[in-house]
Amino acid sequence: MPVLKSWLAAATAIGMCLGAALPNPSIEDIKILKEKSVRSNILFPVLPCGSFQLEEATIDDMQAAMNNGTLTSVQLVGCYVLRTFQTDFYINSLLQFNPDALSIAAEMDAERAAGKVRGPLHGIPFTVKDNIATKDQMETTAGSLALVGSVVPRDAHVVAKLREAGAVLFGKATLSEWADMRSNNYSEGYSARGGQCRSAYNLTVNPGGSSSGSAVGVAANAITFSLGTETDGSVINPAMRNNIVGFKPTVGLTSRAGVVPESEHQDTIGTFGRTVADAVYALDAIYGVDERDEYTLAQDGKTPKDGYASYLTTQDALKDAVFGIPWNSFWRYADPEQVRQLTALIKLIEDAGATIINGTEITDHERIVSPYGWDWDYGTNRGYPNESEYTVVKVDFYNNIKTYLSELENTEIRSLEDIVQFNYDNDDTEGGHPWPQGHPAFYSGQDGFLASLATKGIKDETYYQALNFTQSSSRNGIDDALTYKGKKISGLLVPPDVAQAPQIAAQAGYPMITLPAGTHSASGMGIGLGIMQTAYGEAELVKWGSAIEDLQKSTNTPYKRTLPQWRDFQTKNIPVYNVYEGSD
Repeated sequence: MPVLKSWLAAATAIGMCLGAALPNPSIEDIKILKEKSVRSNILFPVLPCGSFQLEEATIDDMQAAMNNGTLTSVQLVGCYVLRTFQTDFYINSLLQFNPDALSIAAEMDAERAAGKVRGPLHGIPFTVKDNIATKDQMETTAGSLALVGSVVPRDAHVVAKLREAGAVLFGKATLSEWADMRSNNYSEGYSARGGQCRSAYNLTVNPGGSSSGSAVGVAANAITFSLGTETDGSVINPAMRNNIVGFKPTVGLTSRAGVVPESEHQDTIGTFGRTVADAVYALDAIYGVDERDEYTLAQDGKTPKDGYASYLTTQDALKDAVFGIPWNSFWRYADPEQVRQLTALIKLIEDAGATIINGTEITDHERIVSPYGWDWDYGTNRGYPNESEYTVVKVDFYNNIKTYLSELENTEIRSLEDIVQFNYDNDDTEGGHPWPQGHPAFYSGQDGFLASLATKGIKDETYYQALNFTQSSSRNGIDDALTYKGKKISGLLVPPDVAQAPQIAAQAGYPMITLPAGTHSASGMGIGLGIMQTAYGEAELVKWGSAIEDLQKSTNTPYKRTLPQWRDFQTKNIPVYNVYEGSD
């Protein structure tokens, strides 16, 4: 939206001050790119930030440069402004820039000069998904025009924690509107306020959601790290598609206070980074008990005293690892190219000393895992609404959103009924009715909202049966699969593209991480390798995730993070294509 992004006009001047300038590609360069659709260092080079190499720079790299005086936080912010100016017209990962970013960065630089460094995030720029509240000059709208102008009472707890850690809030990331709750057939990554987010790997294809902009910005080297939210796959899916690390913690490890909700039973705040360490530094800053979210009280005594970064390790640790492969539960649904690449990576892990056990299945997977792909109403579609995740989410959303809206000022939107009516009244932008009466990005209109509205938030017997069934079956299923011959194993290796895998973890409220593992030949989109664990098993995910990442980086394997290809960079289709698989 031009009004929101008019600040970008200053980016060229900032870049000149930093000693950088955008190169002008020739007509022939553009012709070659359009014909071959290959990754480009011509149109989208990551420019040096002074003498600092910004491309793929880690938080540790940035801290080392700031400590030795070759980089400042102000420079970092300025360089990311320039990078955003260079790329955002194409990928649209940033919804709103924080006008306070440079002043915050200057404050962090002053503290560093005075000998005070708060920790690994001191002076590091980050973004948050636009459903995470910030009490500043930015808005919090979940991408909806209905909440434009509303005023939040305070920073979300996770934002306050990152400010305390010295991180610099760069802006709000684009997202799927209302975090995908509003519609069941929609253009992933689209919101009325923010427009269509696009993956730098392929601008025509589903970028993953609902934390689309958070993942895309990190993947395109347009920000260091980002926060997203997940109810069912919304951290793991966009991270996997954009070839970065996505860390989804146990429900209740990170506070949801100040975050636009979906379901209190499944919502969690996760982190995105280009490396495991970067995602973990962010996690260390935001987890902990918060009196405004009673679910966080359960973590007492279950988290490490020295933080999760203390579990970062190297490939040598793999000699002690034992991983399970739930083949019939998830792997058999993966496309052939993905299976080839991921099994080749797993063979590399095995060669490094890990033990791989095939057939560690999710208990009762034949009943609880959909064979037809992601389906959060799979219970109802089998004839059992009392075994459906969607039965729970529909009721939770009706109640949880009313609680969230009650604290806002300067708005008349106080309930789901108000949101639904707003969308009807603004059909051309908010697509209250299905397409073609409404908006093409919201093909099914607001059928998700209407399904929630029909429940009136009543927690009846069917609701409680569904809650008990989905939680107990998924938790027992994962815990059983993590036990082999009476011993606990290191984790379950899964293909996150098989969306039923993060879905079962989401129903359980259990943690999961996805690691970059290559790209699909046909679409150019990322392939991920996921690790699943039990409740509060984050330390295990950090240990094994970082060990596998170290193995990837120290070998010539192609099955690791690679840079975006910028395929079809001039295409602006809405809706985006919901395709992903490889060529066979």
